[in-house]
Amino acid sequence: MTDAATSSRPLRHLVLVLGDQLDQNASAFDGFDPGQDAVWMAEVDQESTHVWSARQRIALFLSAMRHFAAQLRGRGWTVHYAQLDDVGNCGTLAGELQAAIDTLQPGALVMTAPGDWRVLQALRGAAQAACKPLEIRDDGHFFSTVREFAAHAQGRKQLRLEYWYRELRTKAGILMEDGKPVGGQWNFDADNRESFGAKGPGELPPRSVFAPDAITQQVIALVNSRFSAHPGTLDAFGWPVTRAQALVALGAFITERLPQFGQYEDAMWQGEAWLYHSHLSSAMNLKLLSAREVVEAAEAAYRAGQAPLAAVEGFVRQILGWREYVRGIYWTQMPGYAERNALDAQAPLPAFYWTGDTDLACLRDALQQTLQHGYAHHIQRLMVIGLYALLLGVKPQEVHGWYLSVYVDAVEWVELPNTLGMSQFADGGMMASKPYAATGKYIQRMSNHCKGCRFDPAQSTGHEACPYTTLYWDFLLRHETWLAKNPRMALQVKNLARLDPEKRALITEQAQAHRDRVTVKAPV
Repeated sequence: MTDAATSSRPLRHLVLVLGDQLDQNASAFDGFDPGQDAVWMAEVDQESTHVWSARQRIALFLSAMRHFAAQLRGRGWTVHYAQLDDVGNCGTLAGELQAAIDTLQPGALVMTAPGDWRVLQALRGAAQAACKPLEIRDDGHFFSTVREFAAHAQGRKQLRLEYWYRELRTKAGILMEDGKPVGGQWNFDADNRESFGAKGPGELPPRSVFAPDAITQQVIALVNSRFSAHPGTLDAFGWPVTRAQALVALGAFITERLPQFGQYEDAMWQGEAWLYHSHLSSAMNLKLLSAREVVEAAEAAYRAGQAPLAAVEGFVRQILGWREYVRGIYWTQMPGYAERNALDAQAPLPAFYWTGDTDLACLRDALQQTLQHGYAHHIQRLMVIGLYALLLGVKPQEVHGWYLSVYVDAVEWVELPNTLGMSQFADGGMMASKPYAATGKYIQRMSNHCKGCRFDPAQSTGHEACPYTTLYWDFLLRHETWLAKNPRMALQVKNLARLDPEKRALITEQAQAHRDRVTVKAPV
């Protein structure tokens, strides 16, 4: 779908806009002149098939892109937009860009830095093949630049979140007074991360849901037809697809959920997907919201006495700290980072990751929720879904492909380090100081899942043994020598000494039997 308005006049700049760059204030638009410049956007099969993307994720990106293009046209800007079902759509970003260059003959290409190494290389290659200059501008959506993170990392033996977080918070002046952190400390985790206890979460605020308009309905029909074999369902699609909707979701979170966010940020409850989390990451990663406005809204709630400091600091840490940190890791370590596998994990991803058909209650709940909504909160991702894959010994590249496929907020710059580094410890400790390995007792403490499960998290062997607990001890046994070198794992490794040879053999045998049952190759 191409506007004809600029077809007869010379084109100075063709501004490239990707599906995760839907910000009218993006750096790519600096100096934009509707009389000389035009916008290029493209929907292509490759972006939904290079990993087997779930339908929630595909629909969110396509709907948000189409709404954004309509908004730009509403400003009188020319938008050259390739739709998936256009005749002649070649199916790749590079191919569609090459076709646009051949037709439009722009003087130069301009874009904001993308969020995916693969996409960057493809677009650079297309520009070079066409002998067109490509200007790549910093992404102002973040508090920092990749160059600043690289400078911070220079000469450091370890790249830990805490130091980067403090540096950025000081520079931005967020939750600071007279050069010191508000409340006299940087971290309020000790006041956060409680479970709901036996009483459960009680009455929860409703999720912000946005009924599909005509554009979204057309996208849903297209996705259900074109990607019918892909996982998930669009029956409950309700994500924000415009900036106006994203602002509504932000306001609802600040008012209704932020005050309890910190206290319950790690808690889980059967059948409750949304709890006190923000559900804003997809809108932020599409750039419908900026990191700065989200953080400033949270800080304003604290200043106005509407949310406690511990909750606000915990939320700010996720955005101003962790989000900026993983972006720096990604862009300073790629492309080799994607191939890391420090623990030499080689098992295939179980096929039930695509169906949720497992007798582990916690894992079933998290997987089915993910496939239905394209969403799970960070503890479900790390300490249920990711923990199981870590203990089972799944090849981290397969785990990465799954996470990138199923979550609506998955863009590689943020998903890859979280999966390979934080969850699977595949980078050998660049991000996490130790593997996030735990028995089923952790899940029992933080949720009610174990009450509805046939497995006992206190047992490592026998018919009722929880696979998490069995696999945890097997994980320590398999990596005992390697883990013994890690000071933070010393106590856990030391606990192996109380296992006699017979118990060790039983754990290894039961873990392998479980692994043999579940590691049926996934269908992609």
